[in-house]
Amino acid sequence: MHAIIETGGKQYRVAPGDRLTIERLETEPGAVVEFDRVLLVEDGAEVQVGHPTVPGAKVLGHVLSHDRGEKLIVFKFKAKSRYRRRTGHRQELTQVRVTDITRS
Repeated sequence: MHAIIETGGKQYRVAPGDRLTIERLETEPGAVVEFDRVLLVEDGAEVQVGHPTVPGAKVLGHVLSHDRGEKLIVFKFKAKSRYRRRTGHRQELTQVRVTDITRS
C-alpha cells in the first residue's frame, strides 16, 4: 500500500515503514503525527485519486527527531559596483517514520 501526501508545500510518496525527512513540525519527538492531506492511495490494483484529497484517508507517523539540514550559501554580486552579500540558511527538519495508511 502506498500513498502520496502533502506537507510543508511538498509531496511525498510513502508506504508503511518509510522514513521521511520533512520540514519542521511543531511536535515533540516520540509523538504521533497525522497527515490528512492525502492526494492518492494505492492498494494493489485499486487506486483512489483525490480531488484534491481523498476523503477519509489518513497517514499516521511517529516523530523520531528534529534536525537541521546542511548549510546553503547565498551569494549576491553586482559587477563593477563593489556590491557583495553573503548569507547562509539551514532548514529545520523533522524525521518521521510512517506507521499506517488508513482510508474509509
